[in-house]
Amino acid sequence: MSLDRRSFIQTAGLSAAAISFTSALAHAAHHEPNIGMCDWNLGGSCKPELIPKAAEAHLNGLQVSVATNPNNVPLRDPKVREKYLELGEKHNIKFSSVAAGSILNSIPLATEPQSAVYVIDAVEAAQALGCKNILMAFFGNGDLVLTDATNKKRNLSNDKFNEFELDSQKVTRVVEVLKQIVPRAADAGVALGLENTITAKQNLEIIERVGSEWLQVYYDIGNSTGNGYNVPEEIRLLGNDRICEIHLKDWDTRFFPDGKGMVKWDEVAQACKDINYDKWYVLETSGRDKKFMEDTHENIKFAKNLLA
Repeated sequence: MSLDRRSFIQTAGLSAAAISFTSALAHAAHHEPNIGMCDWNLGGSCKPELIPKAAEAHLNGLQVSVATNPNNVPLRDPKVREKYLELGEKHNIKFSSVAAGSILNSIPLATEPQSAVYVIDAVEAAQALGCKNILMAFFGNGDLVLTDATNKKRNLSNDKFNEFELDSQKVTRVVEVLKQIVPRAADAGVALGLENTITAKQNLEIIERVGSEWLQVYYDIGNSTGNGYNVPEEIRLLGNDRICEIHLKDWDTRFFPDGKGMVKWDEVAQACKDINYDKWYVLETSGRDKKFMEDTHENIKFAKNLLA
């Protein structure tokens, strides 16, 4: 989901070993996080020519879409991959991940056999671009939450944080498909990231059923907040080893640094520090008309100050 400026901006006598350890902790405490952005927020999916714009925006990296529809899967083409690598090296832009996003929302992994091909496309593209993970989206038609005839969800929770009933048939189908794909991802050294509307606990249950460390969670701060989940505790529950990457955005369009947005950013930052999260943060934010650069520079500054 693409949000405007308000969605984000407004919106760190001892023994030698002990000294070394303390020094390492101090370094980690002041480590500047890598901040990337989704290509669809930068100006369009599957466009290597946007890389100079990413550099101008002061981004460290880019999340690249593998496809926009079944007839447009650019990253299958070695020449397109080479273009990404060439421009990335020239402009010092790395690639955090490859996203099988909108294509899996319209052709879901839970119901459409051909969708597995797009996941494999993303894995192969990620390997070629030097990425460590991919995003697999489960929104829209791909949502794993059970809804009734009126599109209503059943909340199973008895406390202030939600947990919605899942569609067991869809979940089983996803588990079966991922069991077949995981070996290919492992061979490529690429983690499969689940980005969806369900809780961290429910995602961990899916991961346990698939039975592979190569299946992880692509955690979206805004989505999880908007769905009524306990985001800081979910981050701690998952831990660094089971979060492959994090999307940064708020849920609504009224996020301000003074706390008027839905996300409690200080609590999120503390949870990320508690698990020693050391991977990419990816902005899923856009900007005001004709002020994209200004807004993105401020978003990056805010994120780096918050998460350092």
